Amino acid sequence: MIKAADRKLLVGLEIGTAKVAVLVGEVLSDGMISIIGVGGCPSRGMDKGSVSDLESVVKCVQSAIDKAELMADCQISSVYLALSGRHIDCQNEIGIVPISEEEVTQEDVENVVHTAKSVRVRDEHRILHVLPQDYTIDYQDGIKNPIGLTGIRMQVKVHLITCHNDMAKNIVRSVERCGLKVDQLIFSGLASSYAVLTEDERELGVCLVDIGGGTIDVAIFIAGSLRHIKVIPYAGNTVTNDIAYAFEALPIDAETIKVRYGCALGALLSKEESIEIPTTDGQPPRCLQRQTLAEVIEPRYMELLSLVNNEIIQLQEKLRAKWAKNHSLSAGVVITGGAAKIDGLTACAKQIFHTQVRIGYPLNITGLKDHVREPYYSTVVGLLHYGKDHYLNNEMQIEKKMSVRRWFKRLSSWLQKEF
Repeated sequence: MIKAADRKLLVGLEIGTAKVAVLVGEVLSDGMISIIGVGGCPSRGMDKGSVSDLESVVKCVQSAIDKAELMADCQISSVYLALSGRHIDCQNEIGIVPISEEEVTQEDVENVVHTAKSVRVRDEHRILHVLPQDYTIDYQDGIKNPIGLTGIRMQVKVHLITCHNDMAKNIVRSVERCGLKVDQLIFSGLASSYAVLTEDERELGVCLVDIGGGTIDVAIFIAGSLRHIKVIPYAGNTVTNDIAYAFEALPIDAETIKVRYGCALGALLSKEESIEIPTTDGQPPRCLQRQTLAEVIEPRYMELLSLVNNEIIQLQEKLRAKWAKNHSLSAGVVITGGAAKIDGLTACAKQIFHTQVRIGYPLNITGLKDHVREPYYSTVVGLLHYGKDHYLNNEMQIEKKMSVRRWFKRLSSWLQKEF
């Protein structure tokens, strides 16, 4: 069995409230990611992004890893790990430094970003991501890449994503208990954006809504940069619980009913359409109008999406007050995640957001893509895209260091010949 580290292999791991998913991807010469291994199992021991039963989580992770290793015929040693939960927070900060030389260098960029992130964050929190939004050199603002430009002073706006230190340690510990190393922790909503959003959508302004089992991850992009994130601790499981309560069904049956027959907008259904749902007392299945089921599901989805819409409105009001101009989401809303696969969701969402809405499916993958081209794989596919960028950046840094070493070696050799 080949070790993943011996090839250009990346492994993404998502430990959600409803499922554990593992993907093994190979970085091809053209930069595409080929999916070569898939593993998963129902999740146990997780609640809204937090570990509630460590042993159960470890067993689930090990089961999913074993399946992915078997399919990919490789030994997994490290993973890119997704993180979500109500303990995730964000803040926008500014850093300012003088430009050391006539032109902006990579060192200047690193210095100004370091200045921006050297701020106080919430108690017991640590910085998960530092995401530059744009740069300003003297009086020229809106710069995306300042390297090579001239000026005296440079400013950067960054978006900081933070997480509670103990929550992060617990989920990392569950992975390390399986003998694995965590390459990096990535916010789930950011990972999903790598999988389902296009560059044009980010530039135009878009809101990504990843609806999982226990949480909704919201990520709002304006002018190509991430401006705001939010984790809402209510999601697909609340819909399942409503169905279980309304029709006296077991939770596992309620989930099946939701996925197979659920609809987020009852007006789309015919009154003649009926379904059968199992009973808990061993009696024959009950016959039920599908529209009656939608009457339970629709209000909950409306409520969940309204919580997201409130976040969008609040952000737009803040930006309008600060910059005195409208920041519209011209690309609309992209909904993904496990709870996104339900009939009528786009029509329901359009009534809430009053803009264009689409369901987000993982993009830019090859190999076993038919196995993972579903909204509930968006986060773990996004982990591979994030990992690929991280991997290629590291390769570039290594190549630069090797080039410098080769240059010094040639110089040393020339000097020895001369003297």
